[in-house]
Amino acid sequence: MVFPLLVAPAGVATARAVHDQAPEGPPSLWRPEAVAPSVVPVVGTGRPFPALGAASMTLPRMAPRPAIVSRAQWQADETKRDRYAHYAGEVRAVFVHHTDTPNGYDCADVPRTLRDLYTGQTRDRGWGDFGYNFLVDRCGTIYEGRAGGADRPVIGAHTLGFNQGTTGIAAIGTFGPGAPVPAAMERAIAALAAWKLGLGGVDPAGKVGLTSTNDNSLYAKGTSAQFDAISGHRDGFATNCPGEALFARLPAIRKLAASLQGRSPRISSSARLAAGPGSARPGGR
Repeated sequence: MVFPLLVAPAGVATARAVHDQAPEGPPSLWRPEAVAPSVVPVVGTGRPFPALGAASMTLPRMAPRPAIVSRAQWQADETKRDRYAHYAGEVRAVFVHHTDTPNGYDCADVPRTLRDLYTGQTRDRGWGDFGYNFLVDRCGTIYEGRAGGADRPVIGAHTLGFNQGTTGIAAIGTFGPGAPVPAAMERAIAALAAWKLGLGGVDPAGKVGLTSTNDNSLYAKGTSAQFDAISGHRDGFATNCPGEALFARLPAIRKLAASLQGRSPRISSSARLAAGPGSARPGGR
């Protein structure tokens, strides 16, 4: 598999508003850390192993880190955002979005589109930074969204009630019924999700429990719910995002992300029951 190069093209495009929400939850749950206005810290991808004999031990499933175009490369104006980034303990789930912007763009124009979206979310919506942690264009190029370090569990503003401990990945475009989802975009989303979830040992094809922090989500504040490790925005909030077409591709994205972590395909419980205990033996009945 070939991932896009770390080259930020230049150009211009006009973007419409993104349907998303600002951060929520008490500041006591955040881990603030100053980020210099023009410098985002470079952090290693490795994690220390727990001491031998620890009661719980989650080992990372290290998928390769895909190429990511940095904020500096797409020329984000760092004076527009908040000085502080906020962090969760780890990333346990990914929420997939679409930006609800035109699909027929030239990929060379994406940096300008990002700057327009960034201005809208910082100045017009007052979110203090990009809501999404990452964005992916139709050519499969991945862009860093919210500041704070691509390798780190940065709390974004993408899925009201479930921003903490999750990553928001936005597909640049509109993916309503019948809209084609570019294969390169699909592969890039899977590669990014596999890497981010792998840092915490999370299976992209598995389920995770998340607790809502806002009554305006689909779940009342304090309510715990089960989500796919790779979910759509609509799974946590009343919206059509990421669009019918992209939402329908999430099972394939989960499967690809799991394979990138080196996981074997899952066998459903119904398939195991149908096979029966003797089916694994030659001549079994």
